[in-house]
Amino acid sequence: MDKAASLVADLLAFIAMDGCTDDQFDQLALRLFAYQYESNAPFRSFCQRRGATPRNVKTWSDIPAVPIDAFKAMELRSEPASPAERVFMTSGTTGQAKGLSARGRHFHPQLDVYDLSMTRNFAQRFMRGVQRLPMGILFPDEQAMPNSSLAHYLALARSEFGTQDSRYWLTSEGLDMPGLCAALQEAERNGQPYALLGASFSLVHVMDALRAEGRSFRLPAGSRILDTGGYKGQSRELPLEAFYAELSQLLGVPRTHCINMYGMTELSTQFYDDGNATLPSVKSGPHWIRSRLVEPITGRSVAPGERGILVHCDLANYNAVTTILTEDVGLWADGGFLLLGRAEGAAAKGCSLAVEEFVKAAAA
Repeated sequence: MDKAASLVADLLAFIAMDGCTDDQFDQLALRLFAYQYESNAPFRSFCQRRGATPRNVKTWSDIPAVPIDAFKAMELRSEPASPAERVFMTSGTTGQAKGLSARGRHFHPQLDVYDLSMTRNFAQRFMRGVQRLPMGILFPDEQAMPNSSLAHYLALARSEFGTQDSRYWLTSEGLDMPGLCAALQEAERNGQPYALLGASFSLVHVMDALRAEGRSFRLPAGSRILDTGGYKGQSRELPLEAFYAELSQLLGVPRTHCINMYGMTELSTQFYDDGNATLPSVKSGPHWIRSRLVEPITGRSVAPGERGILVHCDLANYNAVTTILTEDVGLWADGGFLLLGRAEGAAAKGCSLAVEEFVKAAAA
């Protein structure tokens, strides 16, 4: 068995565990670091510039964090390209101002690790012990968006956890409100809990359509809603309090069952909250991902009680890089972290400088 196959096998076994010790996490993180240092040339150059090598990196938090926009600047991969690989691409074009390509790319030689990471976590955090639910998906399918990690994530949710009558209500024709309303009405009538999943902006369109028609629903107990991704300029912007209050009011789902997923194309693992009755909600992940809060230029951890930029070490990211410097501001809270929005001002400049440093190091 080659090195990559051996790592994948061990990662699948690790994700399948019920938890891990700090030492077990470190052991696998350091193995992955050594593998990526050897196989991923831009990452190795960056680490060398930071003075980080497999000899002196002793714990997961010592692994240099690659700024997220580096995925736009170059190919970050440990295995060579292959016809069978899946490429997930970011939706934004914000990188163009920095001279980067419009979209970040994350290469997956195979999806076994990504898929197990998603299903193990989703079962616990969203399904909460329920095996299957009828699902309404408010996002295009994988045929329409083959390079979207969210399209793949939602397709997995439907195939692994949805009943046979689960449907996509957002197609190339637009939002099928009559079909969605019929499904919601049927759930109300038969008392079967229903799950609605999609981009936050899609849910705003649903709420606007319901308001325009003067309609609302009282979905059965056990129904739940998952939103993710924010508004991205594709709907009106709503403050979180108004968003979840309106969602709960129009669909009859308590805010404890309105769950937000925080994920990104550049990671292979998602974070969830336990509902949005209290805002901002506390986000947390499974045992195979860990986070730090840092000052973006130095990469040093911030003092307790201070805001910082989130760094995530995702062991499921075996082909790209495990450790990513995001552009998201966070604050520690009991049981996880609070997500406080995008970096602005000095913090945003620090994230930008981190990208420049990575590009220079990788080109050296």
